[in-house]
Amino acid sequence: MRNKKIADATASAETPTVSKAVVDKDIDAMLTDSLSAETNARTRHSKLYSILRPFFLPTLIGGENIPSKPVLLVGNHALFALDVPLIQSTILHESGRLVRAMGDKVLFGNATMRNMMINQGGILGHPDLCAAMMALGKDLMVFPGGSYEVNKPAVERYQLKWKERYGFVRLAAQHGYTILPFATIGPDEFYGRYMESEQLYRSALGKLLIKLGFLADGGRADILPPVPKGLFGTLVPKPQRFYMSVGHPIDLAELAGQELAKEQLSEIREKVASSIESQIRELLLIRSQRAESDSWLRRLLTR
Repeated sequence: MRNKKIADATASAETPTVSKAVVDKDIDAMLTDSLSAETNARTRHSKLYSILRPFFLPTLIGGENIPSKPVLLVGNHALFALDVPLIQSTILHESGRLVRAMGDKVLFGNATMRNMMINQGGILGHPDLCAAMMALGKDLMVFPGGSYEVNKPAVERYQLKWKERYGFVRLAAQHGYTILPFATIGPDEFYGRYMESEQLYRSALGKLLIKLGFLADGGRADILPPVPKGLFGTLVPKPQRFYMSVGHPIDLAELAGQELAKEQLSEIREKVASSIESQIRELLLIRSQRAESDSWLRRLLTR
């Protein structure tokens, strides 16, 4: 059962979007199997990094900004969430830290997908689970844009699509956590598009998918991905280099236990967003400057 520390941590969390019984079960399972789950995730990401490295050549910039204390990483999100395993495996390889990614409830809708997410170090993006992990001092990662940002059109690549989401700031402040802004480029260009999400949603195929029940939550357009166009028009991703940068940490220890006003939440959120946007611009410049060092084959395959 959950100990008092976990119970106290979750007491002030936001209203859950899934049943309390399901969340409580996940928290108990997480506490019971925490060590084995972490060991399995570390092993998987170590193997994954050795597979992905030759293809995407991961580069981490600013790794020295990762503090020794637990952090909540906050960054931009990429198409199909293909950035997540690259981020996790790269950070593990470079710093030895296992980062647990919080995912949309849609990704935990069936047992197979849920087990796959957990085995990769993922958890349901729910306030109670987040609070429980913070009570345990775990490194976490969240993408405030969620599915909406993942499936944005190509013309909006590298733009933050956060709407009015402040939950990550509220929880970090309540638990005195450190927010670590980060940015990535590359995964958003693994695929071109045969058809954008909105086009597919409005098409005959999209209507069929809705009718067959593939679109949950009353037909959320934001969870419907575009039709991808990968290497030579296939589903194989293009070998774009993966660049990741880590910004300066934002320590909220002094705010622990406080319920922040909307203005305070907005100020912190803007500081995080500004850091991410600045890092994206810097990474795009770095990639441009290094482009000529790529082999002719890689330049050809990433057009």
